[in-house]
Amino acid sequence: MKAIRQYEFGAADVLRHEDVPDPVPGPDQARIRVAVAGMHLVDTTIRRGSAEGPPLPALPVTPGREVAGVVDAAADPSWVGRRVVAHLGQANGGYAELAVAPVTSLHALPDHLSYEAAVALVGTGRTALAVLELAALGPSDVVLVPGAAGGLGSLLLQAARRAGAVTVGLAGPAKLPHVDADVAVDYSVPSWPDEVRAALAGRAPTVLLDGVGGALGRTAFELVGTGGRVVLFGWAAGAPFELSVWDLYRQGLTVSCAIGPRIFARPGGLRGWEEEALALGASGAWRPLVGPAYPLSDAAGAHRAMEERRTVGKAVLAP
Repeated sequence: MKAIRQYEFGAADVLRHEDVPDPVPGPDQARIRVAVAGMHLVDTTIRRGSAEGPPLPALPVTPGREVAGVVDAAADPSWVGRRVVAHLGQANGGYAELAVAPVTSLHALPDHLSYEAAVALVGTGRTALAVLELAALGPSDVVLVPGAAGGLGSLLLQAARRAGAVTVGLAGPAKLPHVDADVAVDYSVPSWPDEVRAALAGRAPTVLLDGVGGALGRTAFELVGTGGRVVLFGWAAGAPFELSVWDLYRQGLTVSCAIGPRIFARPGGLRGWEEEALALGASGAWRPLVGPAYPLSDAAGAHRAMEERRTVGKAVLAP
């Protein structure tokens, strides 16, 4: 089979498209013929060998954490031929034509749920639910989401709207048409905070859901009204924005982090969130935004596009 292999940490070119032996599932595993593999910005952090990201894998490795496809081999024959999605872990073989997963990680898919949507929901969807659990959105809220044209940002906006909140989404000019919010603002325009204030007619955001960080995240933080809530879940800009205890006292804010140790310490593990996210997608309550698939052979190009923030929605590979 073909797979992406990484033998060293570094720039996107360390990702090699190679022939490797077909994996053989063990007694408690299933092998999936991959239709779609999910990509995540943290995959680029792992690829670079950044110490500020998740624990780094031993090399060589085939990256990839989320796959959807059809089971073609399993010790339990009842799984063979079934459409499934699975979360494999941080860097555990998803960028490939075939991937092995524990049977306990498999989710059977209804026929009407696409592989692309399933891959977006099983990873990005469960993170969205972790963010939303902390945010506790309601109809009195005004919710500000930077990175609103991303896979996670789009799900958060949908959930905020379903909760009855007013939604404000920030994105660059090329991505703005993909932002489904009450107020969509181009953050590349220096006056964007004034545009947000004008659009809200004197109201201030009550909730900031920020996975961008950097200067944009800090400016968005300054817009949050007194007594507001801030939920952080990453820093796509390259670094978190800085804040102090004085910032919290000055604005009376509550700030929390939805990812990291907290998400993994959830009672019952992550599978419950995966099931809930997939159910929301199957019911139509969530419509994942997924960009055009990159070919598996161009995983390096896909990584560069993510790092340069050129992707829209959930980024995926197609073997």
